[in-house]
Amino acid sequence: MEDKRAGFVGLGHMGNLMASNAIAGGWQISGWNRSPEALTRLQDLGGCAVERVVEMRNLPAIVFMLPDLPHIEETAHDLLESWKQNPPAPNTVLLVMSSVSPTGVQEFGRRVREFSSGNARVVDAPVSGGTKGAADGTLAIMAGADDEQSFRRVEPLLLTMGTTVRHLGPLGAGSLAKACNQLVVGTTTAALAEAAELAERSGLDPAALFEVLSGGLAASRVLEIVGPRLVTKDYTPTGPAKFMHKDLGFVLDAAEAAGVATPMAAAGIELYAELRRQGHGDQDLAVVRQVVSNLSQGAAGAAEGTVAP
Repeated sequence: MEDKRAGFVGLGHMGNLMASNAIAGGWQISGWNRSPEALTRLQDLGGCAVERVVEMRNLPAIVFMLPDLPHIEETAHDLLESWKQNPPAPNTVLLVMSSVSPTGVQEFGRRVREFSSGNARVVDAPVSGGTKGAADGTLAIMAGADDEQSFRRVEPLLLTMGTTVRHLGPLGAGSLAKACNQLVVGTTTAALAEAAELAERSGLDPAALFEVLSGGLAASRVLEIVGPRLVTKDYTPTGPAKFMHKDLGFVLDAAEAAGVATPMAAAGIELYAELRRQGHGDQDLAVVRQVVSNLSQGAAGAAEGTVAP
């Protein structure tokens, strides 16, 4: 893509960092966000702020980094209506980089093609790597596109944000890959939280335990990145934990469609549902340790109340 202009819709924890790296990579970024503070930061970096998403209608690529597909559909409504009246330039690409439903993004892609008279395409390209990966420009980006050309047009933009960028298949393939990623991240984080809580309540130092684990088969990027927050009980949000519950729902939907048993996902979604019930949804994913701790206190209380025969 020679035209290095792009829109960026959603400048939250991840979006702001990703847009910053795109600007550093030589892209002219026009941004939109509900809160003005994020737009001020973007302008300080050399980006441009717009008051309405429809003002991006003539850009060759528009990135959406919002919490879920319904937010994207709502925010893109006026843009699509504008395209219905006056179609965009051919080969315009909407990049859905949020974690969304694989089937839902396929339906969104059909609507975009219809409203744009076939001139615009959707590429789903969710990311993994958290705020550290977003800040460092080292995200893993898993893309789905119905045609190779659409992916190749936005690949240079994606490479400003990530070091591992793969076209995995048709539209929806990226979101399915992200669902699989979240299955591993969500259940691994939960297992590490249980291990930390078990170790501490049994008299072991969780930090020492994790150091040993990192030298063996249990080593992982999840342990490396989330482990220190689990040990120190630092739940300052790098991304809201409640989204894991949403993402595991996508895993179960995809598994049902494919006829695949996913007992880990089923257990995980129940734990993250409990996390939300306990009111921890806006904290960091590591807060799942607090959920385990709360459940442990309940279990201990129940055990103490048991009367021996």
